[in-house]
Amino acid sequence: MGCKQRNPPHRHLRRHSNHIRRWRSSPRQRPERDHLATNTSPIMNSNTSAQLLDTGNLVLRDVPTGNVIWDSFSYPTNIFIPGMKHYENMSMSSWRSPSDPAVGNFTAALRALSIPQSMVWKNGMPHWRSGPYNGNFFIGIKEMYLAYPGGGFRVENDSGGIYFTSPTLRFLTKTELNLAGSLVQYLWDDRNKSWEVTWASIESECDLYGKCGPFGICNPLNFAICTCLRGFEPANRDEWKNGNWTSGCTRRTELQCDRENQNGDDVFWRMPFIKVPDFAELYPARREDECRTVCLRNCSCLAYSHDANIGCMFWVHETLIDIQQFNGVGPDIYIRLASSDLDRNKDKRLVIIIIIPVVVGFAFVSTCMFLAWCRLTKRKGRLIRDRKALETLQSADSSAIVLKDESEEINIEELPLFTFKTLADATNQFHEDNMLGKGGFGHVYKGTLANGKQVAVKRLSANSGQGGAEFRNEAVVISKVQHRNLVKLLGCCVEREEKMLVYEYMPNKSLDVCLFDPTHPLHKTLDWLKRFSIIEGIGRGLIYLHMESRLKIIHRDLKPSNVLLDGNWNPKISDFGMARIFGGNQDQANTAKVVGTYGYMAPEYAIDGRFSEKSDVYSFGVLMLEIVSGKKNTHYYNQDWSLSLLGCAWKLWTEGNGIAFADQTIANQDFEAEIVRCIHIALLCVQEFPKDRPAVQNVVSMLNHETVDLPLPEQPVAEKWDRSHVGSTQPIGKSGYSINELTITVLDGR
Repeated sequence: MGCKQRNPPHRHLRRHSNHIRRWRSSPRQRPERDHLATNTSPIMNSNTSAQLLDTGNLVLRDVPTGNVIWDSFSYPTNIFIPGMKHYENMSMSSWRSPSDPAVGNFTAALRALSIPQSMVWKNGMPHWRSGPYNGNFFIGIKEMYLAYPGGGFRVENDSGGIYFTSPTLRFLTKTELNLAGSLVQYLWDDRNKSWEVTWASIESECDLYGKCGPFGICNPLNFAICTCLRGFEPANRDEWKNGNWTSGCTRRTELQCDRENQNGDDVFWRMPFIKVPDFAELYPARREDECRTVCLRNCSCLAYSHDANIGCMFWVHETLIDIQQFNGVGPDIYIRLASSDLDRNKDKRLVIIIIIPVVVGFAFVSTCMFLAWCRLTKRKGRLIRDRKALETLQSADSSAIVLKDESEEINIEELPLFTFKTLADATNQFHEDNMLGKGGFGHVYKGTLANGKQVAVKRLSANSGQGGAEFRNEAVVISKVQHRNLVKLLGCCVEREEKMLVYEYMPNKSLDVCLFDPTHPLHKTLDWLKRFSIIEGIGRGLIYLHMESRLKIIHRDLKPSNVLLDGNWNPKISDFGMARIFGGNQDQANTAKVVGTYGYMAPEYAIDGRFSEKSDVYSFGVLMLEIVSGKKNTHYYNQDWSLSLLGCAWKLWTEGNGIAFADQTIANQDFEAEIVRCIHIALLCVQEFPKDRPAVQNVVSMLNHETVDLPLPEQPVAEKWDRSHVGSTQPIGKSGYSINELTITVLDGR
C-alpha cells in the first residue's frame, strides 16, 4: 500500500514508534455506516486498500469491487478541511487533551432548524453559535468578510440532505475545534512553513452562548458587558451586581397585545448592528415592512429582523437569547415593546415642563450659569495643571514611548476617570488587608465599586522616585489594545499627587503565586492541562501585541508576576509600564536605558540594549520552562551540575530525560510527549541569537503540533553569565519560595 503526505503536514494520523495511531471516529456520525469503522472491529483485510487522495481524504476500498467502504471525510474528528461535507447528523469533537485524541468536552455541528447555523456544544449545552446562514455567510460572525476569504464556508443541499462545506481554494486552510471549544481557522503560510490563525470563534466573553441570559445583550466594549434590552430589567439584581448575568432580564411592562388581545399599543424598537438571537424562524417575505406587519399581528412574535437574502426572521419563543452588539456590521433587529416603554408622550410633557420654568426664571438661570461657569473655570485650571504634571512624568530618555498615533497625540483623558474618593472607598481607604501585591512603583489593592464590580487598583507610590513615565506609558499602551489574553484597563485616577490605574480583578491572582509556592492552595490544582492552556494563552496574547494590534508593541518585562489568571485560569498579560510601541516597518530598537527583570531579559537586550519581538520570545521561553518545572529561574541553581534552570533543562533534554525536568506533580506518562515537546520549544526560544529564535506565531503553531518537525536548539547562553546579580540561589529540593522580584534599570553610556 502506498502512502502520500501533503504539504503542509496535517495532524490526522500520528506515528508513534513503529505503529500508527488509529483514526478515531466521532460519535453521532451517520449511523448507517458506523459498523464500518469502530474501535474494536477491524476495517482492513487482505482485500482492502487505502488511498490518501489529493483532497486529504483517506479512503478504504474493497479491492475486488472497488467500492469505498470507509473514508475519513465521513468521520470527522477535530479538523475540518476544504472539500469535506459536514451533514446535519455529523459532528466534530475536540480532543480530550493536547496528546489524547479521544472525544473531549466540545462538539460542533450544523443545526438546520428553520435557518441553518453552526453550533458548538459543551457537554451537550450550547457553547457558541454562528448565527443564521444567509446564502453567503453566517450573519452572527462579525468577522465574516475577513474570516471567509474567497467565499468561505457554504451551506448546500444534495440527496444526503443539508451539509456544511468549504470550497477548495488556491491557498490551504483548515478549521480546528480546539480544547477550549473555539473554532479556529488557519491559513498555511508557505513562506514561513507554518499555520497562521485567521479567525477564532471565541475572542471575548460575549461570544459565549447566552452570556447575558434571556433578553440581555452583550457588548465587550462596555464596562459592564451585559445590559438589559430596552423595556426590560434584571431578573435578579443581586446576581447582576456580582457580575452573574445568566438569569437575564424580565419585561418591565406587559405587552398590550397579550393583555387586551390587540396590537395598537405595541411598538417596535430598532437595534442596529446586532448578532440576532437564537431560534429564528423563517418567513419568505422580501420586504422589511412585510416583516413588521406580520409580526405585529402575531401576539407571540417578540421581535423581527430582515436580511436581503434570508427574508424575514421572527422570534416567537418565550425568550430572546444570545444577543450581541456588533460594531458597524450585522443586521438590525426590532424588539416588540409596550408603547409606554418608549416614553413618547412623557417626552412631550417633559419638554413643556422644562420650557415654562426656563422662560419664567431666566434671570435665576442666568445667575446659576454664571456661578457654574466660575466653578468650571476653576476645575478646568486644575485639570490643566494635573495634565501638565502628568506630561512632565515622561522621561527625556530616548527609550520613552513617542505617544503619537499617526501624528495625533494620545491623551490620558481618553480613559474613563475615577475620583480619588471612589477608589479610596472601594479599597476601604487602601487598607493593607486589601493589598494584592507591591512593586517598585507602588501597591496593588483589591477594591469593590459601588455597583458591586470587583477591581484591582494600582496606586503609584507618592514617595517613589520612579514610575511616573511607566504609569503614563502603561495607561496609554493598554488603553489602545484589547484581547482576551491581555488584562483590561477600566480607567485611571489623576488627582493632585495621586496617580492610579484601575484593572479588572483576577480571582486566581498572578501566575507566580500559584506556580512557585507549593503551600498555596491553588498550587495543587495547577495540573498540566491548565499549565498548557496558560502557555498557549500567553502566546496568543503576544501574537496580538506583535502582529494583530494596530500598534506593534514589545512588552519587555514578561514574567510570571505579570501574568494574571481569571476565574477560568485564562492568562492575562499585564504591566505595560516597560512596553515600547514600534513604527509600521520597525523591527528593532536600541536604548541606553535597559529596563526589565534579570533572568527574563534576552542577552542582546541586557548587554547591548537591543530589543525586538525576539526579546519577548526569549522571555516567553524562560516563562515556559518555569511553568513546566514549577521552579523560578532566578531562584533555582543545581549545585551538583552548577547549572541554572535553563542549563538544567538543556542537559536533561539532550540526555533524553526531559521529563525529569518537569514538576513532579504533572510528570506522568499520559502527558510525557507533550511536556518534553514543550521543553524543546522553550529551548528554541531561549537561544542566544535573536535570528535563531522562532517568531511567537510559530511558537504557538509548534505548541499545537502544526509544525511536526522541530529544529534542534542551540545551547542556551544563560548559564555562562555571572549570576552574582541574581541574589541568593536555591538548591534543588529546598523549600521556602519567594515570589519577590527585582525590576532593574541600568544606564549604560555608549
